[in-house]
Amino acid sequence: MTITDELRAQLADFRKDFQTLRSEIAKVIVGQVDILDDLLIALLAGGHVLLEGVPGLGKTLTVRTLAEALHLNFRRIQFTPDLMPADLIGTNIVVETPDGRKMFQFQRGPVFANVLLADEINRATPKTQSALLEAMQEHSVTVAGETHRLTPPFFVLATQNPLEMEGTYPLPEAQLDRFFCKLLVKFPTAKDLEIILDRTTEMNFPVAQPVLAGERILEMSRLARQIPIADDVRRYGTGLVLATHPEQSIAPAPTKQYVRYGASPRGLQAMILGAKIRAILDERYNVARDDLRDMAKPVLRHRLILNFEGQAEGVETDTVIDQIIGKLSEDTLAKSA
Repeated sequence: MTITDELRAQLADFRKDFQTLRSEIAKVIVGQVDILDDLLIALLAGGHVLLEGVPGLGKTLTVRTLAEALHLNFRRIQFTPDLMPADLIGTNIVVETPDGRKMFQFQRGPVFANVLLADEINRATPKTQSALLEAMQEHSVTVAGETHRLTPPFFVLATQNPLEMEGTYPLPEAQLDRFFCKLLVKFPTAKDLEIILDRTTEMNFPVAQPVLAGERILEMSRLARQIPIADDVRRYGTGLVLATHPEQSIAPAPTKQYVRYGASPRGLQAMILGAKIRAILDERYNVARDDLRDMAKPVLRHRLILNFEGQAEGVETDTVIDQIIGKLSEDTLAKSA
């Protein structure tokens, strides 16, 4: 692929808009640099994000601030055990026409938004959770046999608490696979805590202003897909995903010992799309192996299913991914080709 002067200028504007959006969010959100980068990468790649962390770390505030920094329609749904699918996607209601006749009219639910916050998604029943599947994958919902399209861009950000498991319903693997990445929100450092106190206990609380429109997000998404990836780098990404499957010869010992089922092709797609955006941000015009390695944990950690031994020993999927990256050499890839 030839990198023209026009494309160079477009990529420079891409980086400028990305930095502007990140800076606007950083006015409110303290620290969490990696989380913000991966969040925005998923947004520009057209994917959805699962945020996991204990209460009070700003997961909901991060999503709300992102929505405030965009010229997009934002809706929040608090998931509870009594939430029904109709509360999410909408339903047909009976209305009376001016001439006195009665007819069904579709009443849209909160899923008809550009940025949707699914707060504590694991508190709703599987029936309600699955109502999001079609919206996340097809960008549409079907009610009474009629399909209703969602307005692009459509971005789902779901949160869940990893500590409180009582009264929750873990997301099924099919729905986890629909998330572009899973981000782990860490506790802030002492320095970040000081800044948080300054911002939240004084009179002036910072507010993000809208700096990017939906049309621009779609343009940036299309632009990112134009970044080339060499065949050997693509094979490296393929090898990373194959190495998460215990039945593959390329799989290292930790995979064979602790993993029941590995990542899907969606994981590889997400890894490459995210790597292309990382290459742009690093002012490069091709994808490097480091870009794939940087994206491996966010896009693969929720797609690895541990076996009984892995669960019993408390093995973390991030640890398995680290070991895969450490053991996956060029010689291993050559032998598996």
